[in-house]
Amino acid sequence: MRHFGKHRAGMLVMAVSAVLAAGSGKTGLAQSLDLVNKPYLLDTGVVSRSISFENPTGAPGEGGKAASHLGPGRKGAPAKTIQPGEEVQLCDIEGSGTIRHIWMTTARDPLTQRACIIRAWWDGQEHPSIECPIGDFFGFAHGKIVPYHSAVHSVGSTGGRNIWIPMPFTKRARFTFRNDGPKPVPLYYQITYTLGDDHPADVGRLHVLFRRENPTTLKVDFELLPQRNQKGRFLGTVIGVRNLHPEQWWGEGEVKVYMDGDTDWPTICGTGSEDYVGLAWGIQQTPFFYNGCSLAQKNFVSMYRWHIVDPIMWKQYARITIQQIAWNKGLVETQDDWSCASFWYEPIPSEPLPPLPSVTERCEDIWEE
Repeated sequence: MRHFGKHRAGMLVMAVSAVLAAGSGKTGLAQSLDLVNKPYLLDTGVVSRSISFENPTGAPGEGGKAASHLGPGRKGAPAKTIQPGEEVQLCDIEGSGTIRHIWMTTARDPLTQRACIIRAWWDGQEHPSIECPIGDFFGFAHGKIVPYHSAVHSVGSTGGRNIWIPMPFTKRARFTFRNDGPKPVPLYYQITYTLGDDHPADVGRLHVLFRRENPTTLKVDFELLPQRNQKGRFLGTVIGVRNLHPEQWWGEGEVKVYMDGDTDWPTICGTGSEDYVGLAWGIQQTPFFYNGCSLAQKNFVSMYRWHIVDPIMWKQYARITIQQIAWNKGLVETQDDWSCASFWYEPIPSEPLPPLPSVTERCEDIWEE
């Protein structure tokens, strides 16, 4: 199983990297760089760096200098306590590079997972391209930590969480963490990246948004991706559903992808909500590599779909929705509590994300331990 997982992780990096490089017209080692499946390549032109509170700049030879009671360099600054209302900088990287992996952990209660948010800005753009609660960003809805792994995320039972997708930048990458909750929280994190990557100017930058409608509007399909108006690729989404009508099956709604000239009718149309995440005949708590469900308990569902080997790409614009249709002795329109963290690539400059829901809107009616 370990060899299988490494192989699939390599497929993820190759597939996403190929899309990021497509259309650049560049040749040579930097264009075909595969650090996962060709670990024997040594003269890659890139260097490895990592940022945490132990080395907040990632500078060479600057890690682990803080002192504990054991002395200098003996685990002096592994974490910080983030106060309510405080926003701290996680990284501010200059140059051309790629964030390869982010690990993080903090308090484990559901409120913290929705109240605390992560933001990212690429290459000097004034508005963030990533703005999302930390739980949903790292792969789980409703604030409920459930151990599982997919092509994009891995989550441990005590709240250690990872994201593995490449995040390229050409000039600058900046991340912050904000605590919108009512109490201080500990924060441990590590951002691993390379510098010296040879990216074209229009390389896709990772964008992530969070949306929630509690409840949804009758006969108005929930937007997984509000319209984006330049070329891009939809990587996938983490969807949360809280069934407000336990007497009926909530998941008959179809995914619809409108792109490049579509108006009233989409080019891509699914067959049902559980069908979209690769399951069938209801929802089962069964996580897989590219698809599945990590939580199906007490009318709470957290499910996901990653379009790694079946890409959704567009040239001009795209908009993605999912219907709220139930089964109750036949098809019926319904309203439930839906959320999503959607991930996609597009160049910058890019349009601002829709406004992030308030902390109250994010945190009400979530999982309770």
